[in-house]
Amino acid sequence: MQRPSPVQSDDLTRGMSFRYVKHVRSRRDDTIRLSLVMLCLLASIGCPGAGQLPALTETLLSDDWVAITTVPLPHGVASGDPASRSAHIWLRTSGPAQVELEWKPDGQGKEGGRALRFSTSQEGDFAATVLVEGLQPATRYRYTVKARRMTDQRSPREVIEESGSGVFSTPPADDQSGPFTFLWGGDLGGQKRCRDAWVGYPIFYRMLQVKPDFAIVLGDTIYGDDVCPSPPNAPGSEFAAATLDQFRAKHRYQRDSAALQRFLASVPVYAIWDDHEVRNNFSGPHDPLMPVGRQAFLEYWPIGTSPEEPTRLYRKFKRGADAEFFILDTRQYRDRNADPDGPTKTMLGATQRDWLIEGLTHSTATWKFIVTSVPLSNPKGGTAQMPGNDSWARAADGTGFQTELRTIVNAMRKGRVRNVVWLAGDVHYTQVNAYDPNGDGATDFHEFITGPLSAAPGKPLPPDPAFKPTTFHSEGGFYNFGLVAVNKGELRLEIVDDTGLPRFTRTFKAQ
Repeated sequence: MQRPSPVQSDDLTRGMSFRYVKHVRSRRDDTIRLSLVMLCLLASIGCPGAGQLPALTETLLSDDWVAITTVPLPHGVASGDPASRSAHIWLRTSGPAQVELEWKPDGQGKEGGRALRFSTSQEGDFAATVLVEGLQPATRYRYTVKARRMTDQRSPREVIEESGSGVFSTPPADDQSGPFTFLWGGDLGGQKRCRDAWVGYPIFYRMLQVKPDFAIVLGDTIYGDDVCPSPPNAPGSEFAAATLDQFRAKHRYQRDSAALQRFLASVPVYAIWDDHEVRNNFSGPHDPLMPVGRQAFLEYWPIGTSPEEPTRLYRKFKRGADAEFFILDTRQYRDRNADPDGPTKTMLGATQRDWLIEGLTHSTATWKFIVTSVPLSNPKGGTAQMPGNDSWARAADGTGFQTELRTIVNAMRKGRVRNVVWLAGDVHYTQVNAYDPNGDGATDFHEFITGPLSAAPGKPLPPDPAFKPTTFHSEGGFYNFGLVAVNKGELRLEIVDDTGLPRFTRTFKAQ
């Protein structure tokens, strides 16, 4: 007989309880009789009248009674896009439900909390992302979620009560300094390295141990176009997604990992997609699956979008006075990879490119982090189905997006933008590069590449020489994530493998 996974066992036992709530009229005698029978059964002794239990249960569980079953939320909770005075909370119920979300500073007593009430529906796959406002900067918050839904109108009626809780911290005010740590990583569940039936994705336990203030989830959060055979992987992802429901199922498959659930309940995230949220190397305007892949991604991550631009994924945030982050969407607006590189070819689209350049040149933060899902100088070739270079670099066939990257680099140099770090992934190996595009001996920006969290490890390639790189580290063959600690003008980088071992460490000083 197949053994159930720990996640399944947890779902059956953790936080589960059963009770019956009486409505309308009292049945004191029946209650006493049922209590006596249950005591006798628990004590494993014979009792007069024990054989009357079926009739007695039927009497007690008539239309005047409601059975309440309490279980955990099926896919946990998550917080995301925290700002100094706001954050977003994500949850998913197992069916249409009435939800109460309450939050308050961690450690505060029963009084002083705030709450929101809302409902989930099938239209959003029973998932919801809720904005909570009026928060205090540099404060740790705890939130709880309680959701109730009626299973049906049969007698007895049953209410499923689902619950969950999590924590997050808000960053300091924009003019305040303070040390912080964050990690980033991507590429989860690809090339048959999918969720383990017993452990899930154990690397998230390692990531949790470093106690980051936040995490950047850098794309390929699912592999929608991959088939995960079972065994050896946990069942539930043995298909390539082609419909909205199938993309949703891929996200649910990932969230069934207990390790990932625990991580998301403990660490706020800033999430962005890459290609495998739709399919390998896709270009958004030209891919018919992009809208449904994007919808599922937005449904399953706590991302702050505006009513005016509900599908916009690129955004920025500050971490006090010391750091500002620019999260790029490298998929939704890009031209076809197979188009030759040139002045009109774009990965970001003109609006996003101008937004990035303006944000960089006007930023007052010491460190500027640009979050790009694809690397700067890796010639990431295409496939027969999706030809053309997929990264910023220019390939031997003349494809790529190097011209647009040079426009950004020239604007950075013209605006004397210093202390820029690009955070990248996608190529399934680690690399740390410094770039000196004008060859004057001074570093103009750095690139830190990590990955994968759980996918086929790649073989490192030397960076393209166009922007005159110096490589400090280049290694593949293992699961990993990146860890950064910032303390005003000092930045410490670690590349950490899935055993918790640092594979590379270096400290950088701000110019």
